[in-house]
Amino acid sequence: MATIPPRKTPPQETAPAPVIATAPAGHPVRQLLAASVGNAVEWYDWYAYTFLATYIADQVFPRSSGNSLVPLLSTFAVFAVGFFMRPVGGLIMGAVADRHGRRAALTVTILLMGGSSLLVGLTPTYAAAGILAPVVLVVARLLQGLSVGGEFAASTTFLVESAGPGRRGLFSSFQYVSTSIGQLAASGVAALLVSALAQGQMDGWGWRVPFVIGALLSLVGFWIRRSAHETRSTEQQQGPRPGLFDALRHHPRESLLICGITAGGTIAYYTWTSYLPTYAELTTDIDKADALLAGTLSLAFFTVLQPVGGLLSDRFGRKPSLLFFGVGFAVLSVPLLRAVNGSFLSLLLVQCAGMVLLTGFTSISAAVNAEVFPARVRAAGIGFPYSLTVAVFGGTAPYIGTLFKDLDRPGLFPWYVAALCLVSSAVYLRLPESAHKQLER
Repeated sequence: MATIPPRKTPPQETAPAPVIATAPAGHPVRQLLAASVGNAVEWYDWYAYTFLATYIADQVFPRSSGNSLVPLLSTFAVFAVGFFMRPVGGLIMGAVADRHGRRAALTVTILLMGGSSLLVGLTPTYAAAGILAPVVLVVARLLQGLSVGGEFAASTTFLVESAGPGRRGLFSSFQYVSTSIGQLAASGVAALLVSALAQGQMDGWGWRVPFVIGALLSLVGFWIRRSAHETRSTEQQQGPRPGLFDALRHHPRESLLICGITAGGTIAYYTWTSYLPTYAELTTDIDKADALLAGTLSLAFFTVLQPVGGLLSDRFGRKPSLLFFGVGFAVLSVPLLRAVNGSFLSLLLVQCAGMVLLTGFTSISAAVNAEVFPARVRAAGIGFPYSLTVAVFGGTAPYIGTLFKDLDRPGLFPWYVAALCLVSSAVYLRLPESAHKQLER
């Protein structure tokens, strides 16, 4: 009797695993170059103002017969005004990055910075135009603030989203590598002009040269960024566009967290990388050229440290790096700033010591911020609270330091820096570790 073979049951089909849509990552080096070159140009333009503040003060503001610090205070007040446009730029350009793509926002910011830098370079003197001179300077700084606020929001998001697994800290570090290169270039150009030109030439036209150079470099940054790959995922591109205030409305805790993370970092950063040469000039008898040279050398040292800090955070986590920075500055800000005694060597050593501590924050700031917000509102979510905190504490650092000197209380400024770093350290203690978590795309 023939037996009927059992019927074979076809293998049961399984539903395919859901696929998370992602944007093309692009070549990592090309992505880093697109973000870094443009960012370096942005920050070159921004920091040229700081390094040439004393020359701008003499030419653009009227001098008070009773107080020689009034023009310098006015110049730093305009510096602070530019910072208060950064939150607006972070919100608007962050929303552009979330709605239309990171590359679109980066293209707009580089062109805006180039135009505003040219405007600074063409600002008339007070002797020639009267009150119009400071008005033109204020307008230029407002536009620069708008550009820089949007630049940080877009480039931070772009860099971190371009990173491969386990490399977000490393890619994040290039935010401040490029920032420092821009700042280093501004400091170097300023130092070169001061040493090569006579005082009358520097006062007359030499201080304008770096801003014209910056405007031309912005066109180079624009050209390079056009070839970058968009990092916003296909899912995000096809989804509903976020509103301008969605990040603040739906993520208030994360917004406050960005403020706490940033407060200590921004005051330490602007004190050590921008204001310290001026602080040394105001509190000691150090030569102006020596102060600029010390700042240039320490910035070069700082730039080299950034990838090291990023790699260490990828290996050991974000919290140890942040606490190294925060606690270190809370304890050492006062003794370090008091150690500046008017010699070139003392200023250089103090700046380099601060740069080591500062790397714990700067090398991973972009990664930490990006890991706080979901992809849909990441750029705007980072841009507004970060830029607002930088405006309140970083942008006012030169003004407050100079004001303490004007009030004959220069010793209070180091304590101010230490107090803010202590506050941020308390935030870092409660921050969840995010180095090894997958970034939402």
